[in-house]
Amino acid sequence: MATMADVARSAGVSVATVSHVLNDTRPVLPHTRRAVLDAVEELGYTPNTLARSLVTSRTRSIGLAVSAISNPYFTEILQGVEAAALEHGYSLLIADPHDDPAHERKVVQLLHERRVEGMIVAPSAQPRALLAYLGRHRVPAVFLDRLVDMPEDDAGPRFDQVCAESTEPTARLVTHLSGLGHRRIALVAGRPGLSTTAERITGYRHGLAASGLPYDERLLVHGHSESAGAERATTALLSLGSRPTALVTANNAMTIGALRALRAHGLSVPGDIALCCFDDFAWADLFTPRLTAIAQPSRDLGARAVRVLLDRLAEPDRPARTERLPCAFVHRASCGCPDGPERTEQPKSPDLPTEGTPS
Repeated sequence: MATMADVARSAGVSVATVSHVLNDTRPVLPHTRRAVLDAVEELGYTPNTLARSLVTSRTRSIGLAVSAISNPYFTEILQGVEAAALEHGYSLLIADPHDDPAHERKVVQLLHERRVEGMIVAPSAQPRALLAYLGRHRVPAVFLDRLVDMPEDDAGPRFDQVCAESTEPTARLVTHLSGLGHRRIALVAGRPGLSTTAERITGYRHGLAASGLPYDERLLVHGHSESAGAERATTALLSLGSRPTALVTANNAMTIGALRALRAHGLSVPGDIALCCFDDFAWADLFTPRLTAIAQPSRDLGARAVRVLLDRLAEPDRPARTERLPCAFVHRASCGCPDGPERTEQPKSPDLPTEGTPS
């Protein structure tokens, strides 16, 4: 393999000059830089990343900690993160915290010990240890998908956050179902403690209020963000004396669990019960009927998180910010509307109550 000394001899410069060109540690005359880069290309020289990090104190790597990487939603987020990181010359180290606070704290420490320059984390429902570690070690971090209530110091919140809108899109599903005549609309909500769960419950209740429907606590069940949990929760809904006529599921994994429960009870969608779901996925239009869904901009979320993190690395003292990306309403047939060409719309904001509404 070619060495830096080989490049220096070929370009007619010193090894130090080659180092400055490759590591961008000192200005070099344009013609000298060109000679070095031509020699690198001709010799097929590959820089030693470890040696470069020792010189520059930078690894040009980002840590990504997200649970349920097998979930298509997080897989698409991962693709967005990876593409944006590579575009800016960063590599990616990935860990799965398994939505467990203790394991989350451990994998974040392991990523930190690998000297990543910053982290993108989808936090668990109990992120206290995570916040303490990141704050104590001053690790630049962006929270992705799930928001965290952070203690504020004199400078305000200490971490940036990127997520999709959840409240209004969920309300949109409810008002759409009520517009079709449904009066008993149930929600299979996610894992308690997650901001996404809380916001989708709020959206559900706002949608009921905007439709003039009462809130019935029996129609709100938790599927804990997983298929098996949603199957159990949906089965409980179906055991009610007056069961729901329409169902909203709060993520794609829970949609699968709900469909399993409906099939086990011999119920058809939308003939016996209408169904709308939060999270679209690549094969949602392969179901019969095709699934009406809220589509999150998952790849854009991943890419935006990288850009926000790079902004933080460039300006460590800049004020923290939270960015929310809009979702789209994908209108198909599982809601009970006639099947036809798929329509994708930005969610329309119903007349949501702004004060005095339970969350």
